[in-house]
Amino acid sequence: MNICLFGIYDSKYARNRVLILGFKDRGFNVIECKVDPKKYRGIRKFFRLYREYRKVKNLNLDHIIVAFPGHTVVWFAYLLFGRKIIFDAFVSLYNSEVEDRKTVSALSVRALYYWLLDFISCMLAKTVLLDTNTHIAYFVKRYHIARSKFIRVLVGTTAKDFYPCAQRESAKFIVHFHGHFTPLHGLEYVIEAAHILHEHRDVHFQIIGGGLGERAIKDRVAYLDLHNIEFMNSAPFDVLNKYINKASVCLGIFGDTTKARMVIPNKVFEALACGKPVITQNSDAIAELLVDQESVLLCEGGNAQDLAEKILLLKEKQTLQKKIAANGYHIFMQKLQPHMIVGDIIG
Repeated sequence: MNICLFGIYDSKYARNRVLILGFKDRGFNVIECKVDPKKYRGIRKFFRLYREYRKVKNLNLDHIIVAFPGHTVVWFAYLLFGRKIIFDAFVSLYNSEVEDRKTVSALSVRALYYWLLDFISCMLAKTVLLDTNTHIAYFVKRYHIARSKFIRVLVGTTAKDFYPCAQRESAKFIVHFHGHFTPLHGLEYVIEAAHILHEHRDVHFQIIGGGLGERAIKDRVAYLDLHNIEFMNSAPFDVLNKYINKASVCLGIFGDTTKARMVIPNKVFEALACGKPVITQNSDAIAELLVDQESVLLCEGGNAQDLAEKILLLKEKQTLQKKIAANGYHIFMQKLQPHMIVGDIIG
């Protein structure tokens, strides 16, 4: 069976990497029909994408998946392949830019553009993939699209990239965070939690990432004169895996936004795959997969005090720490590897 991934996506991006490896692990032939939008900008990318399409159009393609990010090319895939396309929406552009990051006003033309891209791309596809049932419920309500069109495909990760490995024991209790500095992640609450815990000399925060909001975050750390935080630039999978394994606990997301309440981010799955306990905010999305104080430790979103208290709880109760880590790792091994993630797509 042939699976064709189509669009302007990056094969190495975590979501796409999991899908590609999942299909290959199940024995499918994965055919990639894509262009690099950084190399071919504007309308040029469509001409180039058509050239790539001509190479595969006569093949027997059982499934065509418009990979993430694909909102701007679903219409083109529809013209080339017809209604049988599967669209991996993964996110709502309207929710991301208008409600979460607030880059544009809800009353702006740009906001309408994002709404239309979400709506039209979902309507043209035969099937739409999203990462949680909570996220699906948002799309159904926001765009008035039938629930039957959507399939939940959890993010997952691959044990080839993230896995437990022995690290030299540290005298410090290392709190690990990695990700973009966007409202979804709520890094400002992590910083305030570090401030609350600054007198606990053995608690150390390692923060990997950057991007939107980085300057404000680092200015806040400087203003508070915090010495229990170490910043590092984004790292490749093999280096990131080592940092996760050095950690005592890994942090998820804490943003007080609608998106934060609808998704389970890559880093939660990556921490589970490494056998590390996770603290993240309580939400309907996380409840689809993990149970508080059994396979995860939950705190209130947008609440630095609660986060600080939960970090200390894990530090002081090693039995709870080990139980959450072991149960989370078991769930990853039983449900979240790539070949399991893609199962619902192909039936």
